[in-house]
This record gives sequence, structure tokens and C-alpha cells, in this order.
Amino acid sequence: MGVKILSFLFLNFSLVWCGKHDIYKGCSVYSVLLRNTDDLHTLYKLEVESNLDIWQHGLPGVREAVVMPTPENRDVFFEGMERNGIGFYEKIHDVAQALKKNENDQLERKMKRNNAVPFSKYPRYAEVDEYLERIAREYPDIVTLVNAGPSFEGRAVKYLKISTSNFTDPKKPIYFMDATIHAREWVTTPVALYSIHRLVEDLQNDERDLLQDIDWIILPIVNPDGYEYSHTDDRLWRRTRSYRPEISETCYGVDGNRNFDINFNTLGISSDPCSNVYPGPEPFSEPETQYVRDILQDDRIQLYLNIHSHGNYILYGFGNATLPHNVLSLHQVGASMGASIDTKKLDKAGFYAVGNSNLVLYGSSGSAQDYGQLVVPFSYTLELPGYEYSFEVPDDYIDQINVETWAGIVDSARLVKLFYAERINSES
Repeated sequence: MGVKILSFLFLNFSLVWCGKHDIYKGCSVYSVLLRNTDDLHTLYKLEVESNLDIWQHGLPGVREAVVMPTPENRDVFFEGMERNGIGFYEKIHDVAQALKKNENDQLERKMKRNNAVPFSKYPRYAEVDEYLERIAREYPDIVTLVNAGPSFEGRAVKYLKISTSNFTDPKKPIYFMDATIHAREWVTTPVALYSIHRLVEDLQNDERDLLQDIDWIILPIVNPDGYEYSHTDDRLWRRTRSYRPEISETCYGVDGNRNFDINFNTLGISSDPCSNVYPGPEPFSEPETQYVRDILQDDRIQLYLNIHSHGNYILYGFGNATLPHNVLSLHQVGASMGASIDTKKLDKAGFYAVGNSNLVLYGSSGSAQDYGQLVVPFSYTLELPGYEYSFEVPDDYIDQINVETWAGIVDSARLVKLFYAERINSES
């Protein structure tokens, strides 16, 4: 039989139990063995045309793709794999049961680690808000708390500005990072919070240059409505939570990472408002993406890091496979960042793959990464590790991911500081 699936065993629906994860009854997750870019394009087409939920796009010959068909598109997925001779196997038999088990495990660990700091667990929105407020209150000389404005549902979208010179020194570049534009990618928020911790609460002597020579903007939760919804109602929710009954009375939100004004609504999107890659009715239709856009207008921003999960990738523009004019420098900084992370990674984790997002993974339009590249010199998508857990990485791994990712952030910050010095010298 090999890896080719010759027959399919459907789930036994005789077991009935109630809970918020019931919407995933009948869903299984499959690993897909990618041989070449044609296989990758087959999955990409299924995602756009059939609303196939791709958890990890994979890298041909290196790492598998991970997909979750629903009962509605499962046959289309099977037929597409069979027709193209693509091998795959079942990774998670019952998604609803797996989510329930993971939630129970998280609750047990939370009881044992009740006093864990917010960057060592999966904090809720209120905990993140409290942490940002506390840091700003306790370190007023270097930290400014900014409320960018309300989310669609009215939650404050807050970020910190960290600077020894109150953002008044034009010789200092700005490093801007954000997280959780996709709601279900929980592990990204602790990385942003840990970066705040290392810069403000636990600045090492050998890293003081990071604060003296660089200003920082850190936005831990871009999409607070979706983030909270993924905790309370639907663990795998990805989009924002905007509601436009004139477009759809049943489907909420848009893919925030397709909502930016660059090649909008052209590639890697779906016109179906229920799709995970629905870009929205127009660019910046979401208040959350407007706030990211507005932050990026500061011309001292030298690097923008849009943090995602999962897959161990460092990607840069453009999503239509055209390359920025400074692609060599982009690749140099991205490769150095990835190498620094790889020196601290777990043995079971894959090495970071670095390259153009279209050529390494798939085509896209309207992404934060691409918009960032329009207005700042260095813009990246960082895909954190998922190990074998996809979006359900146990919180036991959070400290590891924080530490290794911080090493990459430090490396990239020091490199772009040099590029910024060259930039301002050439402009003077």
C-alpha cells in the first residue's frame, strides 16, 4: 500500500457528546507528502476553490503539509489527492476529541502553574492587557502604552513603545513586531510578550545595545476579537469577527492577512465570505488592520516582523513572486535570523526555511508582510514551530519557543541597525 491511500475509513458518529468543539465532529487531519511544487499548487487550489483548511502548507521534499478537510469538502480532497497521486495519511482521527483533550490538558497545567507569567502560558486578552498596563506603569521612563483604538467588537487594541529617548532620536531605527493577526495561532502572543520582558524587565548586560540603539513597537494581539473567540467558542477560528449582514448573514470576519492594500483580492484568496482566505470587501475594511497600517507609516521603522504559527519559516515579499529591490539584504537578514534560532531549537524541530513567500510556499495578496515591504526596508512573516502539534502546541514548549525566537530577534535587530545607519548616512 505504501503511503497511497486505497480506502477511507469514515468516522463512527455513534459517540455523541456535547461541547464547544462539536462543530469539528466528523473532521480528521491529514499529513500530505509533497513531492514537488505541483503537489503544493494542488493543495493551494483546493484551499481557494473548496475552502480546504490548510494548517501547514509544507515544503516539497522537506516537510509535510497538514490539512483538515470538513465533511463538506472531504471527498473533493480525497479525489484531488488520488487523481494527482499524492500520498497522505491520517494524523488526527477525531479533531473534536483532540481539541477537547487538549483543552482539558491545558486546564490541568493551568491549575498547577497558576502563577505563571503571561509569556509562559497562553494568556487571555484580559491578562495581556493587564500585563501591558503594568509594564507601562512600572517603567514609565522607557515604556509608553498606546491604545490604537477599538476592535470591531470594542476591545482596545494596545501596544507598547519602548525607548530610552521617547522616540525622539532620529538616529535610532524602530523594530516593529506584532502577533495573532490569525486568531488560532496562540503561540505567537507569548513571543511578543517575552520580547517585552527581555527588553524591559530582564535586559541582559550583553543586550543593552538593543535598548540604547533601537526603539521598539510591540503589538501582542492584532486580532483580539478573534483571539477571544478562539478561546470561548471555536479553537480553530482564524479570521477577525466583523459582521456585515449585507454580505453574509451567517459568516463573520475576514482574513486579516489578506486585508492589506497591496495586490488586494488577486491571489490566494476566495470570494466566499465564509472562507478562511476571504480578504474582505475592500482593503483595510477591518479596524485592526488599519492600526497596523498606521503604525507602519513611521519612516524610522527599519524592520517589521509579522509573527505567525506554524511551520518554521522566515518569509519575505512579494506574494505574487516578484522580488523587492533589496532582496539580497532581505535574504541575508532573514537567513541570519533563522540560523540564530536554529542554534537553540529542539532536535525534533525542523530547520527554518528562508525565502520569498510565493516561491517557498504559495501565492498570496493583501498580506501584512507585503504591505510592510511597500513602506519599510525589511518586512518578514515569521512562522513559529508547531512540532507535531500544529496549533495545539502544549504550553510546556512556550519557554523554549520564546528563548529560541528571541535569539533570532536579537540577531535581526543588530543587523538592521547597521543597515539603518547606512541608510541615514546616505540620506544626509
